[in-house]
Amino acid sequence: MNIEKSTSKKRKILKRKRFVIPLSIILLLVLFRIALPYIVKNYVNKVLSEIPAYYGHVEDIDISLLRGAYVIEGMYLNKVDAVSEVPFLKFEKTDISIEWKSLIKGEIVSELILTRPSLIYMFEDQQQQEVAEAEFDDWTEALTDIVPIDINRLQVIDGKVAFVEFTTDPNIDLNINNIHLDATNLRNVILQGRELPSDIKATATSIGDGNVQLIGKMNLVKQVPDMDVSFSLEDASITALNDFTNHYAGIDFKEGNFSVFSEMAIADGFLTGYIKPLLKDSKLVSKDDKFFEKLWEGFVGFFKFVLKNQKNNTLATKVPLEGDLNNVQTKVWPTIFNIVKNGWVSAFKGVVDDDVTFEDAEKLADKQNEEKKNE
Repeated sequence: MNIEKSTSKKRKILKRKRFVIPLSIILLLVLFRIALPYIVKNYVNKVLSEIPAYYGHVEDIDISLLRGAYVIEGMYLNKVDAVSEVPFLKFEKTDISIEWKSLIKGEIVSELILTRPSLIYMFEDQQQQEVAEAEFDDWTEALTDIVPIDINRLQVIDGKVAFVEFTTDPNIDLNINNIHLDATNLRNVILQGRELPSDIKATATSIGDGNVQLIGKMNLVKQVPDMDVSFSLEDASITALNDFTNHYAGIDFKEGNFSVFSEMAIADGFLTGYIKPLLKDSKLVSKDDKFFEKLWEGFVGFFKFVLKNQKNNTLATKVPLEGDLNNVQTKVWPTIFNIVKNGWVSAFKGVVDDDVTFEDAEKLADKQNEEKKNE
């Protein structure tokens, strides 16, 4: 009888263990799932708070284990000086998730979707350049640490970038709004030689309601990325730049439009390309104040009248760029010649010229590298 009772007791204990152990594991997993967003939030806030010369914080973090993702709500990073904090980066919503189509291929990479991000860059006296570069490295590395695995796709929805200067009166604010960007195949690549595996496309609205477009291919895996991109900014109101032009050139525009077109290719840190600015139907404001200001604006107006294309009323040039990224050279005489060419020979067209290729940058890089070897 004692043996039977002992056996029956053991069976009951085993049955209890069969239920208690799985239930305990499930309970622990549930508790861990509940605590996980707070753990991640504390980690992210700790990373952001430890960046030298900056202070950052996130409002909330939501985690989806089934989707392999976490969503950061209300993240910001402010630049801190002795007396105040100045807004620098703000991300209304940041969605970081596993890219499943790459996971099927055996690659563990992520997708990053930024909703209504904004960046405010302040122009300032960069007397301590080394300190500024160190701070840049600190905040970029910190934000990279927040994403646990390599980013393969980046999407920006309704972003904003502003370049401001508060030391002027009035303040200068050069901004680009409504930024929509899609960059794919950023990390999931197998390279053979020089290749540009990543595609990037972006549209935006510039200051003065200009239409902005960026299209290109890149290799972001390299420390200095290779790229072949074209950029256009079309039909922006020149009057929107009056604060900028008045402060730096002493002129104001009454009316007119400006456009900018550019192509750039970079290979192994060597760049080739051009920038083509066009000013159309522009008129200067006539001032009644200082004599020298009127004299200067008269000189600018005369220069603009002589060199503009009378047929389509444009003042334009094409500025060639070439060289090592640490020492990019602009060709002065071709730039001056192109101003005269636009005014007196044939007007530049308001389009991307499609005359710069990645092969041009490769040839430049090979030539420069060969010259360095022979030194």
